[in-house]
Amino acid sequence: MSDKEKAREFKGTVQVYTGNGKGKTTAALGLAMRAAGHGFKTYIGQFMKGQRYGELVSIKKLSPWIALEQFGRKGFLHVTENPEEEDVRRAARGLRRCLKAMLSGAYQIIVLDEINVALHFKLLTENDVLSFLDQKPDGVEIVLTGRYAPVSIIRRADLVTEMKETKHYYRKGLAARAGIEK
Repeated sequence: MSDKEKAREFKGTVQVYTGNGKGKTTAALGLAMRAAGHGFKTYIGQFMKGQRYGELVSIKKLSPWIALEQFGRKGFLHVTENPEEEDVRRAARGLRRCLKAMLSGAYQIIVLDEINVALHFKLLTENDVLSFLDQKPDGVEIVLTGRYAPVSIIRRADLVTEMKETKHYYRKGLAARAGIEK
């Protein structure tokens, strides 16, 4: 069976990777790599991320199988109560870009990286994301990552994996390292 025939027969589900443990984005990237090995294309929209991460360089090497766009600012987003309007605009634009990619027919997998955190910080509403999921074509897999996945998203998902931190070297003062955490 050709890659195009496999893509036509593909039945997509909704996956959520959440929790306080390390590995949510890494799991989504691993899925994208596995999919590329089967001829599937993945679009990754990174919410709240605008910094340079190692995956940006690697994914360029996997083009056209994996495409990635960032919708966050270059600096780290600090939200306490009310998010800044620019961050809300960036998140809304990002969700529109992900919707366009999902409906384009060009991708079998759409990853909304850190979307759960964007929801938690009220950059988007749960209704925004549920409406996005309502439009999912049958042949598209959706992956939503990030801590704080709301109950409404967990209920909608077909698979939920919670990454649980048991022990972490950050607590001993080890900072994020190039190639491992960034």
